[in-house]
Amino acid sequence: MARPLEIITSLLLAGSTCAASSQDSLDWWSLQPLRTQALPESHVAGLRTPVDAFISAKLLANGLTMSPEADPRTLIRRLYFDLTGLPPAPEEVDAFTAGKDPEAYVKLVDRLLASPRYGERWARHWLDVVHYGDTHGYDKDQPRPNAWPFRDYVIRALNGDKPYAQFVQEQLAGDVLYPGTRDGIEALGFIAAGPWDLIGHAEVGEDKIDGRIARHLDRDDMVSNTINTFCSLTVHCAQCHDHKFDPIKQADYYNLQSVFAALDRADRDYDADPVTAKQRSALLTEQKELKAKVESLTASARAKSGDALAALDKLITEQKKPAASLSAQSGWHSAIAGKQDTEKWVQVDLGERVALSSVVLHACQDDFAGIGEGFGFPVRFKIEVSDDAAFAKDVRVLVDETLKDFANPKLKPVSIPATGAARCIRITATRLALRQNDYIFSIAELEVLDAAGKNRAYSAAVTSLDSIEAPPRWQRSNLTDGWYPGVDPANLATTTADTAKLEQARRLILEAALGGKSAAELDALERGLGEVEKKLSGLPASGKVYCGTVHSGSGAFAGTGGKGGSPRPVYVLARGDVTRPGPEAVPGSISAISLLPGRFDLPKDAPEGQRRAALAHWITDPRNPLTWRSIVNRVWQYHFGRGLVDSPNDFGKMGQLPSHPELLDWLAADFRDSGGSFKKLHRLIVMSAVYRQSSVLPQGVPPGHPDPENHLLWRMNSRKLEAEAVRDSILAVSGLLDLRMGGPAFQDFVVTHPEHSPHYEYHLADLTDPKLHRRSVYRFLARSKPQPWMATLDCADPSMLVEKRTQTITPLQALAQMNNQLTLVASLKFAERLERERKILEDQVGRGMWLALGREGTARERKGLEEMAGKFGLPAVCRVLLNLNEFVFVE
Repeated sequence: MARPLEIITSLLLAGSTCAASSQDSLDWWSLQPLRTQALPESHVAGLRTPVDAFISAKLLANGLTMSPEADPRTLIRRLYFDLTGLPPAPEEVDAFTAGKDPEAYVKLVDRLLASPRYGERWARHWLDVVHYGDTHGYDKDQPRPNAWPFRDYVIRALNGDKPYAQFVQEQLAGDVLYPGTRDGIEALGFIAAGPWDLIGHAEVGEDKIDGRIARHLDRDDMVSNTINTFCSLTVHCAQCHDHKFDPIKQADYYNLQSVFAALDRADRDYDADPVTAKQRSALLTEQKELKAKVESLTASARAKSGDALAALDKLITEQKKPAASLSAQSGWHSAIAGKQDTEKWVQVDLGERVALSSVVLHACQDDFAGIGEGFGFPVRFKIEVSDDAAFAKDVRVLVDETLKDFANPKLKPVSIPATGAARCIRITATRLALRQNDYIFSIAELEVLDAAGKNRAYSAAVTSLDSIEAPPRWQRSNLTDGWYPGVDPANLATTTADTAKLEQARRLILEAALGGKSAAELDALERGLGEVEKKLSGLPASGKVYCGTVHSGSGAFAGTGGKGGSPRPVYVLARGDVTRPGPEAVPGSISAISLLPGRFDLPKDAPEGQRRAALAHWITDPRNPLTWRSIVNRVWQYHFGRGLVDSPNDFGKMGQLPSHPELLDWLAADFRDSGGSFKKLHRLIVMSAVYRQSSVLPQGVPPGHPDPENHLLWRMNSRKLEAEAVRDSILAVSGLLDLRMGGPAFQDFVVTHPEHSPHYEYHLADLTDPKLHRRSVYRFLARSKPQPWMATLDCADPSMLVEKRTQTITPLQALAQMNNQLTLVASLKFAERLERERKILEDQVGRGMWLALGREGTARERKGLEEMAGKFGLPAVCRVLLNLNEFVFVE
């Protein structure tokens, strides 16, 4: 059988004005300007939209005609799943199939497009394309707790029918082009949607080869995501040399990298409320100006006063530290153990022998696994003292709780009386606390009180057998920092010096160094700065979104924030080798688009955001043919199962040729010129006769048919639902579906070993928990370990740019769906729903078929299911209904 490309070439593109010329690499259909297309003349009856004119003309040219219109039941299910991803209720199917309202189809289309379920459905398609995930990927695969605002932005933008040009611009440069708006910040999650090498960035500096490689690959992902998504070109193939097939220069690729040269992936603070955003921006500007003036005068004073002022400032800062920052410091946390009876110890060195009065233990508070107060407090333990830090000699036991389990004190202090003197105090846990399928030992604070009641352990050195160092939350120094749950930081004694005396001494030094007038000016500036900071603290808490942003970072992950966001220099790399830099790249894009400049007209010192804004404008320019062809092709694909170009991410010479080039250009131009409305494009497609065709072939495709694979759309394609639609449908028909929108993702797994390389354990999740019954678009997407059942149903891999879902049909899918834990839970709830809604078995079975399949069921089907219910119970019938082909396919 001929390959699809050969079919398309021979049937569709002979003599086409879009055919490529072998003489000129720029003469390629996707790079040519959009052509104004006149509607083909057609004498075929029953055409409903301009789409039909193009389709019918191509069919007639090949001796074919459209199939009859599908029956009403098929159409309503097709529309519901296409536009919302959920099945219609039986009552809606019944009303629609009654055929009493001639405008029923139009009204249904408008109602579904207006439904909030529409944005959730089509956002999932977009998230596939941009490879959105909730973890970093790579070997550690740490979670991204603040990735979800981007997902919510996409849903909100689609439901609001945001113009496509603005949709694109916000995702690339919303902070520049739409400043002060929530969407302008949350949309930047697009830039950071893909995988990120935590080790390569956070642990390896940019001065090292591996660090430069990590950052090169990071920018490559940003470039690939941008140009694949919006322009459907494989520009990343030009990393090492000019593109072998398409007219994309290596310099073009690195010019695109230079657009993103200042960016990293990190959490960014923002305000969802524009009024608050404006207030915060003004206050931060004022704060910056005041700080600059304060620093200038203070630097002058330091230069004249020697070390005295610096020493006093350090003391004052230390004294104020608890009230400002200690609340985030939970305590000390041992390494995780697999067995409860593993021994762990932690100790403090007071620096000298101290006459002891008591030792006080304060427990931690952490909501991991729902534990809360008393998190990690040892089940059995002992406390020993010694002057020997190794505890090899002269060891004295203060308390021994190793023979029986000690009741968890929650947040009540555990005070142990002590006598005598000692330098070191060690707590040894002999039976650890249960965390979640593993065991730990943690304490928030250890106090060692002397005879005067003073805590001599404050700031003492801490050592331990092992430790999870994840500051500020967990670290050894937290054990003696003076803070624990329930303490008032204002009452902490961080130094014996009196604050007022320190401030008075500082004032005298400033007057001596600066003179009275300048000292008074500095005093006024500091008071003003304090007022500004007080106003800032009074604003509502800002949100966070994980996005592409200028990041100051720390350590190896220093970012460009410390350089004022100045972009890193990007060079054209010989063979893509970071050790062989060539000419420096300049911000630009693809030079092969004849109507657009390949380089951006920007001054050398232009802020980095202007680079992204220039690229956003280049992509959304009405003269850019790639952008408008790309997006209408994607929308067409999700409605028909195949795009007009069957390689949605590759409009180059290694991709497929368009099956209907004139229709593609007409749709692209109409979409562009009518404001970029997705809903208008959907309405145009689903109202057409070609969309309403039947997919049924009573006799099959006859031998010798000119288009056996239906590239010409002489019938509708039967399609298997995606994994998310299957899962959501199971929840919907069983009555479990929670339609609450937005917010952090739900996790249908249990995390083990979260501090290092998390293990996402799906089999440990409680699928009866209502929190796990939200729509699949809100599911937490772990890159390293996808949900096994969803993966079996061809769910998208969030580590990859998924231009179209793989569609397989295997016995494993049927087995997985029949035996998946969610199916079992849903089958029981489905049966309970049927028993509530109908009283006798015959009606319950009939109602079940209506809910699952949208039809009544034949007498033979109902009889078989009733017999099954009598023998195995109603849940078994529900389980069968949820596993039928008719349940997971849309005709």
